[in-house]
Amino acid sequence: QVQLVESGGGLVQPGGSMRLSCAASGLTFSRYAMSWYRQAPGKERELVATITSAGDSTNYADSVKGRFTISRDNAKNTVYLQINSPKPEDTAVYYCNAKYVDWRTLEYWGQGTQVTVSS
Repeated sequence: QVQLVESGGGLVQPGGSMRLSCAASGLTFSRYAMSWYRQAPGKERELVATITSAGDSTNYADSVKGRFTISRDNAKNTVYLQINSPKPEDTAVYYCNAKYVDWRTLEYWGQGTQVTVSS
């Protein structure tokens, strides 16, 4: 049974920092590309950042470039999202996503963790 468990969310002040973690189990973690998505109230879920299975390439939404950093530790089956200089518009539920594509697509989601940016 695949599980993705996010942690590290909460309240953060604008200009502060926070690190989200997503611990994976029940899958061969090193084969999966990992992503963070977010969904704000009344808005669609959006892709924030992606890292390849080997961790050798990353991509970011324009709105978070230069402020967020995605990383992974394949030995710990964990992916991270470092949030620096958060803005109120970063307030959302953040979801961890694991995706593997060959002749089929395997995709899994975490339950989400709330991040609130407010002074």
